[in-house]
Amino acid sequence: MSMTNLNRRHVLAALGAGAINARHAFAQASPQAIGERLTQALRDGRVSGLHALLVSQGRTLVFEYYGRGEYESFAPDVLHDLRSVTKSVVALVYGIALAAGKVPPPEAKLYDQFPEYADLGKQPGRERITVQHVLNMTLGLEWDELTTFGDNSGRAMEAAPDRFRFILERPIVDEPGVTWTYCGGATALLGRMIAKGTREELSAYARRVLFDPLDFGPAVWTNGSDGETDSAGGLRLLPRDMLKVGQLVLAGGAWNGRQIVPSDWMKRVTTPAIAIERGYSYGYHWYVGEVIAGTPPRSHHWVGGIGWGGQCVSVLPTLDLVLAINCGNHYKSRMEQRRILSALLTEIVLPSFV
Repeated sequence: MSMTNLNRRHVLAALGAGAINARHAFAQASPQAIGERLTQALRDGRVSGLHALLVSQGRTLVFEYYGRGEYESFAPDVLHDLRSVTKSVVALVYGIALAAGKVPPPEAKLYDQFPEYADLGKQPGRERITVQHVLNMTLGLEWDELTTFGDNSGRAMEAAPDRFRFILERPIVDEPGVTWTYCGGATALLGRMIAKGTREELSAYARRVLFDPLDFGPAVWTNGSDGETDSAGGLRLLPRDMLKVGQLVLAGGAWNGRQIVPSDWMKRVTTPAIAIERGYSYGYHWYVGEVIAGTPPRSHHWVGGIGWGGQCVSVLPTLDLVLAINCGNHYKSRMEQRRILSALLTEIVLPSFV
């Protein structure tokens, strides 16, 4: 299909509506219309910094766009950082390890999993913190990772001589399970428990049990200065493989007739565990909420992983729809990053499906 209104070097595929599973009454996707809306949004500045936008319905890729960053052009064979979408991937890997009996269940006491820090585990109040509080980021520990500039807990963790002691010794400021506090340290703990339980590096285990079964291409998982895997934000994937993560969630953890992530874990991961902000909730390292779109406006259930700079995997089960978005908006405000992601979803893509 020709899409003359969108720069040809940016469009790798735009498949016709007939390729979409016809069992859906809403399966009248218009890749050309998506491209036209995107072209206009790029021209008028409503969308900026876009490196990749991929859309699938079911397992069918219906739209694929690649842009140019500050230093390179993006394409299907160019890896892109996921930033904190990495956290959502780690949650899926944890579920696989749990089913294999390699990691503790959510109800297990957190400090029991780190006997090397027994001095911390003996401090009053820490015995109430469980692995579940790690999974839904309600540990009740002091942590500030949302300060964009200057010192924050995430940077301090990376600079610490022992990142796990740094996390586990944070002062208790709230009752566990009560308040959601965004915490990359929580994901670092999950990654450490996976590595300890499986006796493999997180990257190697993820490759074996998740990436290879989904036929991923190359992937890179960076390490911190201490050599520990950056489980909170260090994963780089091909955009099409990032899309597969969302497709796996859409399919309840199944892929090509095989259950990769246990279905009960997928349900727990994507079930709201704690209310956070702006009407959204948090499951186990996945965001959950509703998206309003269409004429007349209708509410659509949404599950997603979000990373700094405008990285996002969006899953809309009622529309059988998945989006993978990569942006380079790392120096824009959090509010502006969210606005661009929202525009891509509700103004550019969804009008072709609702």
